[in-house]
Amino acid sequence: MTDTDTIIIGAGPIGLELAVVLRQLGTDYLQIEAGQIGQTIAWYPRQVRFFSSPERIAIAGVPLWAAHQEKASREQYLAYLRGVVEQFDLAINTYEAVNEIHHAGGRFTVTTNKQVHTAWRVVLAIGDMHHPRMVGINGEDLPHVSHYFDEPHRYFRQRLLVVGGRNSAVEAAIRCCRAGARVTISHRHQKFDSQSIKYWLLPELESLIRAGRIEDRPYTVPVAIDQDCVLLQQITDAQSPSPPADTSKKSDVVRADFVLLLTGYEMDSTLFEMAGVELAGENRAPIHDPDTMETNVPGLYVAGTAAAGNQVRFRLFIENCHPHVSRIARSITGCQPPAGLVNDAASRYELPES
Repeated sequence: MTDTDTIIIGAGPIGLELAVVLRQLGTDYLQIEAGQIGQTIAWYPRQVRFFSSPERIAIAGVPLWAAHQEKASREQYLAYLRGVVEQFDLAINTYEAVNEIHHAGGRFTVTTNKQVHTAWRVVLAIGDMHHPRMVGINGEDLPHVSHYFDEPHRYFRQRLLVVGGRNSAVEAAIRCCRAGARVTISHRHQKFDSQSIKYWLLPELESLIRAGRIEDRPYTVPVAIDQDCVLLQQITDAQSPSPPADTSKKSDVVRADFVLLLTGYEMDSTLFEMAGVELAGENRAPIHDPDTMETNVPGLYVAGTAAAGNQVRFRLFIENCHPHVSRIARSITGCQPPAGLVNDAASRYELPES
């Protein structure tokens, strides 16, 4: 058993930034991560580029220099995070998954797959993308169906159906088409939302659709998946200015060798629930004081995108979660973080408050 002042659960960008600050302030802490550092980012598609510019996702005062002055790729960012850990010599218990968390007598007991830890405070910096958002249809569990896009080569000369209308689906459709797949994309709306898709992707997708290289199936959702085909059903999109008339029961069969259900991801709220944190709203976001990030459970804090719960309409990203670090550090230590250790991109670029 180990005993410490503060336990940080999670070693993504915001968790690492908080660890750097607490170390510099002389706080006794322990950091635990169920996988490797940046675990969520590690299962991003290979060579995918961030939406945010490098200076907004940099942490702990360490500049992030991307190749060719472009957006950072998955690989570049993971290398960057490793560099931050090395530079500050952060001690992280990786591949140690938390199984239970309990709060009694002002102390927390955190039980992992390896040992038991106790602390006065706990910070949950666990992110919000633990499980795919299931569609709930027959065939979703077939071996040629996946909720994760890795890389496009496996789809060369294959019939691929991509389901979804946001960044992950759009990027997968483009990259697989460029790699020689015969791509169809199914989405619920009349058009793709230019406000939620990376600005460099949407024109390319629309060009490929106009050229007939990607088949566009708007107003559709999958209702069943078989070995070599998917049943799509047309729906009425109430948000569109001119939804199709009388289409609620029309259906069509799309031939597909592979299916990518890129319909989003959900947060695992188990640890919050175990600790007694109240979850509220459609996103089931943890109740917390925005000035300190402390939840309704005294001594338990939330940091990063987990503060927003299951984000259907995204409002928290790495770039506007940096202020969480300063708020938590001040609440725990009573001290202001050393100058330059917390990324102030949120204030400089007038990003929305969390």
